[in-house]
Amino acid sequence: MVSYQLPTQLAAIPRFPLLEGATPIQALPRLSKQLGVKLFVKRDDLMGLGGGGNKLRKLEFLLGEAMALGADTIITVGGRQSNHARLTAAAAARAGLACELVLTRNVPRHDEAYQHNGNILLDELFGATLHDLPGEADALAYAEARAEELRACGQRVYVCPLGGSSPLGCLGYVACAWEISAQANAMELDFAQLIVPNGSGGTHAGLAAGFALLEGHAQRVKSYTVLAPLSQAKATTEQKVADTLALLQASHPQPEILLDGEHLGEGYGIPTDEMKEAVQFLARTEGLLLDPVYGGKAFAGLLHDIRSQRYQPGASILFLMTGGVPGLFAYRSAF
Repeated sequence: MVSYQLPTQLAAIPRFPLLEGATPIQALPRLSKQLGVKLFVKRDDLMGLGGGGNKLRKLEFLLGEAMALGADTIITVGGRQSNHARLTAAAAARAGLACELVLTRNVPRHDEAYQHNGNILLDELFGATLHDLPGEADALAYAEARAEELRACGQRVYVCPLGGSSPLGCLGYVACAWEISAQANAMELDFAQLIVPNGSGGTHAGLAAGFALLEGHAQRVKSYTVLAPLSQAKATTEQKVADTLALLQASHPQPEILLDGEHLGEGYGIPTDEMKEAVQFLARTEGLLLDPVYGGKAFAGLLHDIRSQRYQPGASILFLMTGGVPGLFAYRSAF
């Protein structure tokens, strides 16, 4: 187990523990041999609570604030198969909070598996109250209105943003930058690139801010957008980096954000042939599972870049497995 000291301003912020320690970094020997680089994965899918995934790092800080404010209910928003919604429901159960999820049908999939399996099944198992909205609805406005209804009845409600990707939520991945750096040092590794999917932008923003503070090297992180067009995703991520550094009262200049928009396909949650090939390739080569919405598209982007010789032979690359495996069961027809 590696040990490391978080920056003072981060350690002082309320945090509700949802992790059991550092998640492992594992080598992918068979894939590395085939591709000619040294591939590693950071297993944020192995967290114990709620099926695991990157949102738990953000929820530690968001629930920390909610508990400090005396909340008894948490409301958040997302798509029907939202990983963030699932993990919010699980974290709320752990914390003893009521949970309500405002979910929009923003992906054009109408089969039985997508509508009722995967994350949506687990939301209900964790005891969340679900609000089913059409895809064009303003989920956050609905959540705020619902919070006011509950407050009028005497409940103390905390509203959590999309993906948990507020500046406060981004602190989960500022801390993760320290964790990765300590693990890399212990393993005597120097990663040329850390690869992540980019949805609501908080994971990339937190890591970029963390590595900027730690090493002055935010460009170590590269993401592939899976939600928004490139220009919008980049602007959102840049703003979240700036807001996260401001929250930490850090005077570091705005770092460059490396973001690729070539593997989004037709839109969020819509499968691509490259995503399916990437999910199958990792499963059949290393026995590991990627989700079809986030990790699958980001790994497809990484495979494309490696095959296009954008990395030196033998370069060490770390891919962040952000979880979301329950989503595979919602995408049965795609595979």
